[in-house]
Amino acid sequence: MLALLIIILPLVFLLFNLFLSEKQVKNNTLVGSLATLGLSVYTLYNYTLQPTSIDFVFITDWIGKLGATFFIKIDGINFVLILLTALLVPFIVYSTFEREIKNPKAYFSLILAMQSALFGVFLAKDALLFYVFWELALLPIYLICLIFGEEGRQRITFKFFIFTLFGSLFMLLAIIFLWLHNPERTFNIYDLYQYGSVLPAKQQVFIFIAFYLAFAIKIPIFPLHTWQADTYVNAPTQGTMLLSGIMLKMGTFALIVWLIPIVPIGWKLASKYVVILSVISVVYGSLLALSQHHFKRMLAYSSLGHVGLIAAGIFTFNLQGVQGALYQMLSHGINVVALFFICDMILHRMKTDNMNSLGGIRNVSKTFGAFFLIVTFASVALPITNSFVGEFLLLHGIFQYNTIAAVFACTTVVLSALYMLRAYQKIMHGDANDLTMTFSNITRHEKIVLGAMAVLILFFGIFPNVILQVSEEPIKQLIEHVRTVTALPSYAKF
Repeated sequence: MLALLIIILPLVFLLFNLFLSEKQVKNNTLVGSLATLGLSVYTLYNYTLQPTSIDFVFITDWIGKLGATFFIKIDGINFVLILLTALLVPFIVYSTFEREIKNPKAYFSLILAMQSALFGVFLAKDALLFYVFWELALLPIYLICLIFGEEGRQRITFKFFIFTLFGSLFMLLAIIFLWLHNPERTFNIYDLYQYGSVLPAKQQVFIFIAFYLAFAIKIPIFPLHTWQADTYVNAPTQGTMLLSGIMLKMGTFALIVWLIPIVPIGWKLASKYVVILSVISVVYGSLLALSQHHFKRMLAYSSLGHVGLIAAGIFTFNLQGVQGALYQMLSHGINVVALFFICDMILHRMKTDNMNSLGGIRNVSKTFGAFFLIVTFASVALPITNSFVGEFLLLHGIFQYNTIAAVFACTTVVLSALYMLRAYQKIMHGDANDLTMTFSNITRHEKIVLGAMAVLILFFGIFPNVILQVSEEPIKQLIEHVRTVTALPSYAKF
């Protein structure tokens, strides 16, 4: 029942929004997101004490004629994504408190709707239910970008919508195919693990490709990334935070839970190609970030590089690679939301994020400079920051898989340091000019957001076992399942 309450609670506060004034909606949404965070932390803490409790599972009939059930469950893998979603949404909502939002009732209700759908994606253990939540998560962010985005938003948002819808259709076809070849005629994920893994190699490869298209577009992975940068830049800051901090993790999470274990032979035959594409994303995204002059667009391309490394680690499907990917999802979500908030602070005050026009802000606001530096260090994976743990495990896992791929993946260490430290230098160092001299001191609300983000960065950098111990056993079980299937001599021919 606790798993179901996590999905329902944001919707309860969404309903409250419908009856409140525009001035009250913002506070109600913050209270709702904090209540959801409290419930999530309580639930996850209890899960660590007694993971087999029935409180963490909810299953009931849904579409009986199709064998579909409303089956949700907390486990050691989605534990991380539930925590990430519950942690970030209050920061995203609170980041608006000193910003003017047009039509706040619609804006904050869409944020709550998206949070509920995201929880559904991570908790679903029925493939049809997973698909429904996957599509439901698209609608709120599409409307946020379309209604509240910058000039030219219609064209950019339409491209984003078409890309993601195109990928989702392939996923639906793959789910239907699996259902037709499942003697139990169910969408239960554990049945799909059993029956999907014994399909002929050719069929598994086709299913792998169909799922991969849906997930790789959402992440995104080269060459399916072309919607990303424009959408991130054009979206309102909170929309960008939702996209980069949480929504792209839908794709990386699905690779671990819904793709590789269902068609392990398909993964085995395709792994070298998808690892190559992921590593290309690392290098390509990092080089594009290095060439940018606008801070927000640089952050968008840097995200392409970071998630490319996460995807490469997942496709190795060894313990270090998958655990590193899962930990880096959490770390990247925290860091990228902090960075986009910093960018929003600069844009709000300076009306530009062109790094060539800035400089010397550290001389005007030392507190802002200190917080920005902590987030920068986290982004380049400095030891004792959260990203160091995930990135170290990821590179270790990729080295185990293929040394050449690991060498190219390691370029992220150098390139991310180059573009992030260059950005910090251009924005913060040097003499303040006529523009940056007007940079006002950061407010109490901004200090709370940045201070809390800095605490999370250091906490997860110093105490990684809080997460790693919970996720280790279920990851080992999935890896063992995949290794058992791919070790069979009958699989190897396409």
